[in-house]
Amino acid sequence: MTARSPELRVAAGAIAGLREDLCQDPFAYRPLEPLRTRGALTRRLKWAPHILVLGAAAITLMLGLVTSNEGGPLGLLSALVSAGAVALTLLRPVGAWWIALAVSPLAAIFGAGWTSGGWVPASSFAYLVVFVVVGVRTRPRTAVGMWAVTVAYSVLAAWILDDGRSGLASVMIVVSGMLLLVVALVTSRRQAAQEITVQRQVTAVERERRTLLEERTTIARELHDVVAHHMSVVAIQAEAAPYRVENPPPELTRSFAVIRENAVAALTELRRVLGVVRAEDYEAPDAPQPTLAELDGLVANVRDAGLGVEKAVTGAVRELPPGVELSAYRIVQEALSNVLRHAPGAAARVEVSYVLGGLGLRVVNGPARGLVKPSPGAGHGITGMRERVSMLNGEMTAATTDDGGYEIAVFLPVAKAEAPEGQA
Repeated sequence: MTARSPELRVAAGAIAGLREDLCQDPFAYRPLEPLRTRGALTRRLKWAPHILVLGAAAITLMLGLVTSNEGGPLGLLSALVSAGAVALTLLRPVGAWWIALAVSPLAAIFGAGWTSGGWVPASSFAYLVVFVVVGVRTRPRTAVGMWAVTVAYSVLAAWILDDGRSGLASVMIVVSGMLLLVVALVTSRRQAAQEITVQRQVTAVERERRTLLEERTTIARELHDVVAHHMSVVAIQAEAAPYRVENPPPELTRSFAVIRENAVAALTELRRVLGVVRAEDYEAPDAPQPTLAELDGLVANVRDAGLGVEKAVTGAVRELPPGVELSAYRIVQEALSNVLRHAPGAAARVEVSYVLGGLGLRVVNGPARGLVKPSPGAGHGITGMRERVSMLNGEMTAATTDDGGYEIAVFLPVAKAEAPEGQA
């Protein structure tokens, strides 16, 4: 069996597509949805397409009544069916097109004195309305298929019903072709708008995902540096501890040796697992990672940038785990940076609360003041703060205040350290 040429495959695919669009369940129930509008004024226009279609059906009926005087009851019936086909496009568009096409030769036959190329005014008007409505509601290839059927019917009807005289047949071919171009333009723009909307949504999701990955990478790097520093200290102290005791027992020496070996093994494993998040050009900072003890320097730097900041610390200040200290510092840093960007000229307040079971943070600012315009942002700062809080099993809220400012509240839980054996 020889393979078909590409042209034949394309033609077969097009015919199969038209068969699916026009012949497969043509009377499927597909109601026309109202327009999506915003505002009180435009909301009244949401039913405008339905009103226009029903108005066209009424015009079809009146035109059929005027031109069916010599056709008798059958002419009147064809006018009613044509008007019904127009109205049916609101519910079953493809089926309405088949009805409008089928009633055209009947209207031409029974509309005595009006036969002209297989079309009469009432059925012609109804068919064009149905053609436009169905074409707009379906895909462009469906409109092309309907136009091809229109051309074939017009030529055949003019030959059979009007002895080869074109009459309205040529007019219908030209007018329906022009309407086809309009329909193709409308549907193409609508599909392009839908694709742009979908692409924007996909882009927003990808941007959010990329932000999370970047923030997690930054957190992993910082935690790697913090944990690696402490594990290195444990290894060094375990190695030096036996030399600080005169004549240490062998058991103590072996214990410190085991501690050092475990610390080195853990450090190696940590570097192997978390080291993959480092970029090739990333260099670990020489200075230790910042803690809450350095908040005063951060606040001073922000004040130098022109932001009025107040700092308040409540509760018994105590040393917290390095990860909590680092995340708390970064959260306050990002919150104050957001104030500088999005609320220039506003005053801010930083509250640090050492409470039972954790650490509370609150950064609140007023509305923007002055002539400097706020800088637009993509929300990456809030996303990064939420990611840090989530990794520590904390809670965070971020919302606008009643006076137009912004408030960020965070709680980072801290597990209570267990007392060594032998102590109360």
